[in-house]
Amino acid sequence: MRTRFDEQLKQLNNEMIQMGSLIENAIQNAVRAFFDKDTELAKKIMDNDEVVDQEQKKIENICFQLLIQRQPVARDLRTITAALKMVTDMERIGDHAADISELTVVMADHTEIMNRDDIKKMSGESVMMLLHAIEAYVERDMDKAKEVIAHDDIVDELFIKVKSELIEAISKNPDCGEYAADLLMINKYLERIGDHATNIAEWVIFSLNTVDPDAK
Repeated sequence: MRTRFDEQLKQLNNEMIQMGSLIENAIQNAVRAFFDKDTELAKKIMDNDEVVDQEQKKIENICFQLLIQRQPVARDLRTITAALKMVTDMERIGDHAADISELTVVMADHTEIMNRDDIKKMSGESVMMLLHAIEAYVERDMDKAKEVIAHDDIVDELFIKVKSELIEAISKNPDCGEYAADLLMINKYLERIGDHATNIAEWVIFSLNTVDPDAK
Protein backbone atom coordinates (compact mmCIF):
# COMPACT_ATOMS: atom_id res chain seq x y z
CA MET A 1 0.00 0.00 0.00
CA ARG A 2 2.79 2.43 0.91
CA THR A 3 4.53 1.70 -2.39
CA ARG A 4 1.45 2.75 -4.36
CA PHE A 5 1.07 5.79 -2.12
CA ASP A 6 4.66 6.82 -2.85
CA GLU A 7 4.09 6.33 -6.58
CA GLN A 8 1.09 8.63 -6.44
CA LEU A 9 3.10 11.22 -4.49
CA LYS A 10 5.68 11.07 -7.26
CA GLN A 11 2.91 11.52 -9.84
CA LEU A 12 1.64 14.51 -7.87
CA ASN A 13 5.10 16.06 -7.93
CA ASN A 14 5.40 15.50 -11.69
CA GLU A 15 1.99 17.07 -12.35
CA MET A 16 2.88 20.06 -10.17
CA ILE A 17 6.05 20.56 -12.22
CA GLN A 18 3.97 20.25 -15.40
CA MET A 19 1.51 22.88 -14.21
CA GLY A 20 4.38 25.12 -13.17
CA SER A 21 5.76 24.86 -16.69
CA LEU A 22 2.35 25.68 -18.18
CA ILE A 23 1.91 28.87 -16.19
CA GLU A 24 5.52 29.93 -16.71
CA ASN A 25 5.02 29.71 -20.46
CA ALA A 26 1.62 31.40 -20.26
CA ILE A 27 2.79 34.47 -18.36
CA GLN A 28 6.06 34.83 -20.27
CA ASN A 29 4.17 34.68 -23.58
CA ALA A 30 1.49 37.04 -22.27
CA VAL A 31 4.11 39.64 -21.36
CA ARG A 32 5.85 39.23 -24.71
CA ALA A 33 2.56 39.54 -26.59
CA PHE A 34 1.72 42.72 -24.68
CA PHE A 35 5.00 44.50 -25.36
CA ASP A 36 5.18 43.28 -28.98
CA LYS A 37 1.47 43.98 -29.58
CA ASP A 38 1.23 40.41 -30.87
CA THR A 39 -2.52 39.81 -30.90
CA GLU A 40 -2.23 36.34 -32.46
CA LEU A 41 -0.02 35.13 -29.62
CA ALA A 42 -2.37 36.79 -27.11
CA LYS A 43 -5.34 34.90 -28.55
CA LYS A 44 -3.47 31.59 -28.31
CA ILE A 45 -2.78 32.23 -24.63
CA MET A 46 -6.47 32.91 -24.04
CA ASP A 47 -7.41 29.68 -25.83
CA ASN A 48 -4.85 27.66 -23.85
CA ASP A 49 -6.18 28.77 -20.45
CA GLU A 50 -8.44 25.72 -20.40
CA VAL A 51 -5.36 23.47 -20.42
CA VAL A 52 -4.23 25.04 -17.14
CA ASP A 53 -7.71 24.53 -15.66
CA GLN A 54 -7.65 20.86 -16.67
CA GLU A 55 -4.24 20.37 -15.08
CA GLN A 56 -5.53 21.93 -11.86
CA LYS A 57 -8.42 19.43 -11.75
CA LYS A 58 -6.02 16.55 -12.38
CA ILE A 59 -3.79 17.60 -9.47
CA GLU A 60 -6.74 18.12 -7.14
CA ASN A 61 -8.02 14.63 -8.00
CA ILE A 62 -4.63 13.07 -7.19
CA CYS A 63 -4.56 14.91 -3.86
CA PHE A 64 -8.04 13.73 -2.91
CA GLN A 65 -7.16 10.14 -3.88
CA LEU A 66 -4.09 10.31 -1.66
CA LEU A 67 -6.14 11.60 1.25
CA ILE A 68 -8.83 8.91 1.08
CA GLN A 69 -6.56 5.91 0.48
CA ARG A 70 -4.88 5.94 3.86
CA GLN A 71 -4.11 8.22 6.78
CA PRO A 72 -1.09 10.26 5.61
CA VAL A 73 1.74 10.86 8.04
CA ALA A 74 2.40 14.51 8.97
CA ARG A 75 5.04 14.97 6.26
CA ASP A 76 2.73 13.59 3.57
CA LEU A 77 -0.17 15.69 4.78
CA ARG A 78 1.93 18.85 4.54
CA THR A 79 2.94 17.93 0.99
CA ILE A 80 -0.65 17.28 -0.11
CA THR A 81 -2.04 20.36 1.64
CA ALA A 82 0.65 22.57 0.10
CA ALA A 83 -0.05 21.14 -3.36
CA LEU A 84 -3.77 21.90 -3.06
CA LYS A 85 -3.04 25.47 -1.98
CA MET A 86 -0.29 26.05 -4.54
CA VAL A 87 -2.31 24.78 -7.47
CA THR A 88 -4.99 27.37 -6.71
CA ASP A 89 -2.42 30.16 -6.95
CA MET A 90 -1.01 28.61 -10.13
CA GLU A 91 -4.46 28.55 -11.72
CA ARG A 92 -4.99 32.20 -10.84
CA ILE A 93 -1.68 33.08 -12.49
CA GLY A 94 -2.92 31.30 -15.61
CA ASP A 95 -6.09 33.39 -15.42
CA HIS A 96 -4.03 36.59 -15.14
CA ALA A 97 -2.01 35.59 -18.21
CA ALA A 98 -5.28 35.23 -20.10
CA ASP A 99 -6.54 38.55 -18.69
CA ILE A 100 -3.39 40.37 -19.82
CA SER A 101 -3.74 38.76 -23.24
CA GLU A 102 -7.35 39.88 -23.55
CA LEU A 103 -6.34 43.47 -22.79
CA THR A 104 -3.44 43.16 -25.25
CA VAL A 105 -5.94 42.49 -28.04
CA VAL A 106 -8.10 45.44 -26.97
CA MET A 107 -5.17 47.85 -26.69
CA ALA A 108 -3.19 46.81 -29.76
CA ASP A 109 -4.29 49.73 -31.97
CA HIS A 110 -3.96 52.46 -29.34
CA THR A 111 -1.19 55.04 -29.29
CA GLU A 112 1.13 54.83 -26.30
CA ILE A 113 0.50 57.47 -23.64
CA MET A 114 3.60 56.87 -21.51
CA ASN A 115 6.96 55.19 -21.41
CA ARG A 116 6.44 51.52 -20.57
CA ASP A 117 9.91 50.88 -19.15
CA ASP A 118 8.65 50.64 -15.56
CA ILE A 119 5.85 48.26 -16.59
CA LYS A 120 8.44 46.15 -18.40
CA LYS A 121 10.65 46.16 -15.31
CA MET A 122 7.70 45.16 -13.14
CA SER A 123 6.74 42.33 -15.48
CA GLY A 124 10.32 41.06 -15.36
CA GLU A 125 10.35 41.10 -11.57
CA SER A 126 6.97 39.33 -11.31
CA VAL A 127 7.95 36.62 -13.80
CA MET A 128 11.28 36.12 -12.03
CA MET A 129 9.46 35.67 -8.71
CA LEU A 130 7.23 33.03 -10.28
CA LEU A 131 10.15 31.17 -11.86
CA HIS A 132 12.06 31.13 -8.59
CA ALA A 133 8.98 30.01 -6.62
CA ILE A 134 8.53 27.05 -8.98
CA GLU A 135 12.25 26.28 -8.76
CA ALA A 136 12.02 26.39 -4.97
CA TYR A 137 9.28 23.75 -5.13
CA VAL A 138 11.11 21.52 -7.60
CA GLU A 139 14.44 21.81 -5.79
CA ARG A 140 12.88 21.79 -2.31
CA ASP A 141 14.93 24.91 -1.64
CA MET A 142 13.69 26.81 1.40
CA ASP A 143 16.23 29.62 1.03
CA LYS A 144 15.07 30.32 -2.52
CA ALA A 145 11.46 30.37 -1.35
CA LYS A 146 12.35 32.93 1.31
CA GLU A 147 14.09 35.08 -1.32
CA VAL A 148 10.88 35.12 -3.37
CA ILE A 149 8.89 36.32 -0.37
CA ALA A 150 11.41 39.09 0.37
CA HIS A 151 11.32 40.20 -3.28
CA ASP A 152 7.60 40.99 -3.23
CA ASP A 153 8.29 44.47 -1.82
CA ILE A 154 10.11 45.41 -5.04
CA VAL A 155 7.07 44.52 -7.15
CA ASP A 156 4.78 46.45 -4.80
CA GLU A 157 6.98 49.54 -5.08
CA LEU A 158 6.97 49.31 -8.89
CA PHE A 159 3.18 48.96 -8.87
CA ILE A 160 2.84 52.21 -6.92
CA LYS A 161 5.32 53.95 -9.23
CA VAL A 162 3.51 52.88 -12.42
CA LYS A 163 0.15 53.85 -10.93
CA SER A 164 1.48 57.34 -10.21
CA GLU A 165 2.81 57.61 -13.77
CA LEU A 166 -0.58 56.64 -15.15
CA ILE A 167 -2.36 59.23 -13.00
CA GLU A 168 0.05 61.87 -14.32
CA ALA A 169 -0.55 60.74 -17.92
CA ILE A 170 -4.32 61.06 -17.47
CA SER A 171 -3.95 64.54 -15.98
CA LYS A 172 -2.01 65.63 -19.07
CA ASN A 173 -4.38 63.93 -21.51
CA PRO A 174 -7.87 63.22 -20.08
CA ASP A 175 -8.97 61.62 -23.37
CA CYS A 176 -6.66 58.67 -22.72
CA GLY A 177 -8.54 57.64 -19.57
CA GLU A 178 -9.87 54.33 -20.90
CA TYR A 179 -6.49 53.27 -22.25
CA ALA A 180 -4.80 54.28 -18.99
CA ALA A 181 -7.36 52.23 -17.05
CA ASP A 182 -6.47 49.17 -19.16
CA LEU A 183 -2.78 49.76 -18.49
CA LEU A 184 -3.52 50.02 -14.78
CA MET A 185 -5.33 46.67 -14.93
CA ILE A 186 -2.30 45.05 -16.57
CA ASN A 187 -0.15 46.64 -13.87
CA LYS A 188 -2.49 45.17 -11.23
CA TYR A 189 -2.41 41.70 -12.79
CA LEU A 190 1.40 41.77 -12.71
CA GLU A 191 1.32 42.82 -9.06
CA ARG A 192 -1.10 39.98 -8.28
CA ILE A 193 1.21 37.49 -10.03
CA GLY A 194 3.91 38.57 -7.59
CA ASP A 195 1.46 37.98 -4.73
CA HIS A 196 0.60 34.49 -6.02
CA ALA A 197 4.31 33.68 -6.43
CA THR A 198 4.77 34.75 -2.81
CA ASN A 199 1.93 32.44 -1.75
CA ILE A 200 3.52 29.54 -3.63
CA ALA A 201 6.86 30.21 -1.91
CA GLU A 202 5.16 30.31 1.49
CA TRP A 203 3.53 26.94 0.85
CA VAL A 204 6.87 25.51 -0.26
CA ILE A 205 8.21 26.48 3.16
CA PHE A 206 5.16 24.94 4.82
CA SER A 207 5.69 21.67 2.93
CA LEU A 208 9.31 21.48 4.07
CA ASN A 209 8.70 22.12 7.76
CA THR A 210 5.98 23.07 10.21
CA VAL A 211 6.30 26.84 9.74
CA ASP A 212 3.02 28.69 9.51
CA PRO A 213 2.48 29.57 5.78
CA ASP A 214 1.57 33.10 6.87
CA ALA A 215 4.94 33.58 8.52
CA LYS A 216 7.47 35.69 6.72
